[in-house]
Amino acid sequence: MIHTWLTNTFGLSVPVVSAPMAGVSGGALAGAVSAAGGLGLVGFAAGTPEQLQAELETARTTAAGKAFGVGLLAWLLPRNEALLDVVVESDVALVSLSYGRYAPYVEPLQAAGKLVATQVGTIDDARAALAIGVDLIVVRGGEGGGHGRNDVATLPLLQAVLDAVDVPVLAAGGIGTGRGLAAVLAAGAAGAWVGTAFTVAAEAATSAEAKQAIAAAGLADTTYTTVLDIGRGIPWPAEYGGRALRHPYADKWHGREDELRAMAEREPMDSPAIWAGQAAGLIAKPRTAAEIMGEFAAAETYLTAVTQRISRSTDG
Repeated sequence: MIHTWLTNTFGLSVPVVSAPMAGVSGGALAGAVSAAGGLGLVGFAAGTPEQLQAELETARTTAAGKAFGVGLLAWLLPRNEALLDVVVESDVALVSLSYGRYAPYVEPLQAAGKLVATQVGTIDDARAALAIGVDLIVVRGGEGGGHGRNDVATLPLLQAVLDAVDVPVLAAGGIGTGRGLAAVLAAGAAGAWVGTAFTVAAEAATSAEAKQAIAAAGLADTTYTTVLDIGRGIPWPAEYGGRALRHPYADKWHGREDELRAMAEREPMDSPAIWAGQAAGLIAKPRTAAEIMGEFAAAETYLTAVTQRISRSTDG
């Protein structure tokens, strides 16, 4: 078994956190990941406190006594701070606050016994997170699915952040197999923060059509853009675009964002965005969360093999 700060802190058998993807990672997926040895996070964006409570209860029941967590969007919290009250009063172990002004919420959560994580996309983001006092930094590279920055890829950013901070660091973006998990562990990460691989899980709230599309995608079949949010009328902060499977609407309007925003009546999107990262090209088919976790557990085998090769080279 691999032992890191992440596994020791939350009682995991595999150093993997399932990313909090609103509309995908509800309580069923979060609980299933936790039950299988990882740390499952409920992703929650717009909704009522009662709906959040219901998802957390589902996660709690499904996790069968294992730790689980929740992820909230900082830019939306000022509109519905009652969600924070639900989290403070819950038994979640980890809270992810990202993409917006999250500093005011860190201390109340820590005072309630929660560990707080945030996702960063640049070294400046990481330094700011360190100054704010988060417990865990998630380095999210531009190849990651869903929303975030596109400035730096995962591996260069991971190396820079590991050298710059003294808190535990997880790697996110492009990690879809046990090999990827082994790679970031070898670099010094405490584990991986995985989204795209879990979008196709049987327990994910992703539609059947979207699961099939993600599983059929290649490594180069995603695009990073703000167009899909503009087209949906979702007011994400301008600095955060999103990576999704290629979409005709994005093909038409990418690079013409100002024109699209200025339209009195925007051209409607004829199909939903399917958020996914470049790791979609590593997914062969939909499967259960437990099966996906089993594939990530193979990281131990890869790390052992590397250690043995290095040992033989040294001995020789």
